[in-house]
Amino acid sequence: METTDTIQLNSTDLESLIRRKIPFAIYRLPGQSLPSMIEGRQEGVTLCEELAELDGQSGFIMAPFHITPSHPIVRICPEGAPRRVELPQMECRPGRRSYARKSPSETYCECFEVFKAALAKGDFSKLVLSRRMTLTKAEGFPLWEVYARACRQYPDSYVFLCYTPTTGVWLGSTPEVILSGNGRHWLAVALAGTQPLAEGTLPTAWSLKNREEQGYVASYIRDLLCREGYSTTEEGPFTVKAGALAHLKTEFHFRMNDALHLGQLLRQLHPTPAVCGLPKTEAGEFILANEGYDRGYYSGFVGMLSTSGPTDLYVNLRCMNITDKALHLYAGGGLVASSELDDEWQETENKLQTMLNII
Repeated sequence: METTDTIQLNSTDLESLIRRKIPFAIYRLPGQSLPSMIEGRQEGVTLCEELAELDGQSGFIMAPFHITPSHPIVRICPEGAPRRVELPQMECRPGRRSYARKSPSETYCECFEVFKAALAKGDFSKLVLSRRMTLTKAEGFPLWEVYARACRQYPDSYVFLCYTPTTGVWLGSTPEVILSGNGRHWLAVALAGTQPLAEGTLPTAWSLKNREEQGYVASYIRDLLCREGYSTTEEGPFTVKAGALAHLKTEFHFRMNDALHLGQLLRQLHPTPAVCGLPKTEAGEFILANEGYDRGYYSGFVGMLSTSGPTDLYVNLRCMNITDKALHLYAGGGLVASSELDDEWQETENKLQTMLNII
């Protein structure tokens, strides 16, 4: 779907859409200068109970980590073509803020021990433990300016702002593709392993734990695509930048004859071991039983789905859910048997800075 005219927005415009329950999505692909925006009708949102229902569908998708009646898959059916949105002129904040190093919370420590024990027993090769930080939302929270700041500060990430009456407001800056492509050319990505940049420079060495964690994700996607009969070309792992962090990335390029069965493929891909664990089904059940809170749409996926044009779907990482009175920020990290508590806690602290830096 081609983008048409360019428009200007402000926070009052967005608050008006939310107040009138008009669904919308604003999204900026990595490397693009301006975001695009789509709007739907009040009744122009489709709810799905299974990813396979996305076969043959188009629209902006918000899929949860775990599909439930309260967190269904949501598809915004846009009215008209996307429109480009001008970003306001503003000063880009340099680098990261300095925050005092905190000790792991009691809740996180308890969860970590439960997850680590399951890994030590050999029940899982990898598990992903996440956490939620809740902040009071300031009066007059400048929603559009915060989104624009994310676009300025994270040019190499997919930056989105989405509202539907079902999901509420979500804003995120995520580096991880789950599935993208157009025509016959498609891409899936294994992104895992995390460490801070050293004075803005990409690291040249990775610990065994990080390489092991990324390897699990890459192996899962590689085996899945092979099992589904796709001939793939693999690149990586190589180091990439995401904000003030670095990750290990492997790209899987493959061909599909058509885009009519993307829902079936997404059902196999989601959730990848990058946000869940291995074995996938058992790890997902373990997380739901032991993580201690509902992830909702965090670690699900978001983006445009199309049967005839570009599809760009990203894992919903480095994000926040914005409610009337609160900001709920999310971050997680992959655990393996050799993981250490303080290191894993600090990784979530580093990831939370992505949203903290723009608010």
